[in-house]
Amino acid sequence: MAGAALRLASAGILKNKKLTPASPSAESKPATVFEASALTKVYDMGEVRVRALRGVDLKLYEGELVVLLGPSGSGKSTFLNILGGLDTATSGRVTYRGTDLTAARERELTLYRRNYVGFVFQFYNLIPSLTARENVAVVTEIALDPMRPADALELVGLGDRIDHFPSQMSGGQQQRVAIARAIAKNPSVLLCDEPTGALDSATGSLVLEALERANRTLGTTTVVITHNSDIARMADRVLQMRDGRIVSQERNPTKKSAKDINW
Repeated sequence: MAGAALRLASAGILKNKKLTPASPSAESKPATVFEASALTKVYDMGEVRVRALRGVDLKLYEGELVVLLGPSGSGKSTFLNILGGLDTATSGRVTYRGTDLTAARERELTLYRRNYVGFVFQFYNLIPSLTARENVAVVTEIALDPMRPADALELVGLGDRIDHFPSQMSGGQQQRVAIARAIAKNPSVLLCDEPTGALDSATGSLVLEALERANRTLGTTTVVITHNSDIARMADRVLQMRDGRIVSQERNPTKKSAKDINW
């Protein structure tokens, strides 16, 4: 069943159209994008077994912006990688819009990542010899329903830098190019692992504004991993992880704008 659904998606039969507003209301129940049940991950490192996840249960909903907090080693990145199809669970189950990712084969996970998931990491991973527009086009050329690279760069506030090379841009601008590259394929979900970790607060705020704008404008379900609790104030929901478990969930009664967050 999982393979069939992902193959249909890769053929373009299932389209990724997001109609739900970025901030789900109590009146309209948003669709479930991810559902994790009793999810575990164990890494065998010689004689040592590292339990990165210890039975995670969670639902993530369409259009919401979620911040995932926790110390190093709490399982945040492992959980994000499993959601994104970069890693697989040891046991338990995780579904994407009802499709069981834990039962998917590697080729199916590749198609899932290509068609539905945008990734933003702490390090920008731009190609130095390509301009901003060309770095974004690397993704749009293989996507099912992509944006124009220029439109994606405009969305993150870099419409005037599209023909600049990475060496001609600041760290914050390079990270915004990385965000433009991630959102240009029109992904259903955007997974961000410490996107401001290498930036100062002023530059980091611009990056958070770009993520906020993408979430609000495109309705993309967005998950942001961070050590910075101040960033949690811009989220719809805040999750705390510790020792491979989600230990608390809290919904922000009033979200702060990214531009009003300082640290």
